Amino acid sequence: MSRPVLVAPSILSADFARLGEELQVISRSGADWVHLDVMDGHFVPNLTFGPPLIAQIRRHSALPFDVHLMIERPQDWLKAYRDAGADRLTIHLEACRHVQRHLVQIRELGAAAGLCLNPQTPLAGLEYVLPDCDHVLVMTVNPGFGGQSLLEPVVGKIADLRRMIDGLGLPTLIEVDGGIDRGNAQRILAAGADVLVMGSAFFREQEKQALVDHLHAAAIPNKRGKPHAGRSARSP
Repeated sequence: MSRPVLVAPSILSADFARLGEELQVISRSGADWVHLDVMDGHFVPNLTFGPPLIAQIRRHSALPFDVHLMIERPQDWLKAYRDAGADRLTIHLEACRHVQRHLVQIRELGAAAGLCLNPQTPLAGLEYVLPDCDHVLVMTVNPGFGGQSLLEPVVGKIADLRRMIDGLGLPTLIEVDGGIDRGNAQRILAAGADVLVMGSAFFREQEKQALVDHLHAAAIPNKRGKPHAGRSARSP
């Protein structure tokens, strides 16, 4: 058996003047999720969009909205983003004092709960909150801006996390974001990733459906011998 590969184009690299159309392009490509990076100008240097914009574009796509909260005090915004249409909510380990509490809050709101780690953040202690994570998002660039190159040393962290999750027998998905393209996707999947977030590489690709088909076909054998599927992979 093999682990399915999920593709989540990031609209941070889309044409913001045509977001409705860009969402349709993502849907037609066969991608699985829409990834939305929320930045507050404090936790990361950039500033993007809030709940009102997500609520506006929600009606243009039936795909799960995977909302990555790169913000300080994300716990104050969980309900607002869920109400706006987020199906999956990811908070940063570095931004929260009481991570487990907030992961439970996300699930109580009816969304899938995710935890993100910046490139320099070790996996130490993560195993104690993994049972409350539907996915872990591993950043392979320093968050804040699109178009960066993958930080090669972080690939080893993905492999370590895969061993940790499988060792605990959990269905938690590994999502990877940062500098992913055709050239390195297979290596990232081989390290243990389930979900590939693609920004610039997706939107500059002329044949987007062919790209998604190529990634979907790159399923990795599951060493545990049974299908690996996180909580509601295609939906919350």
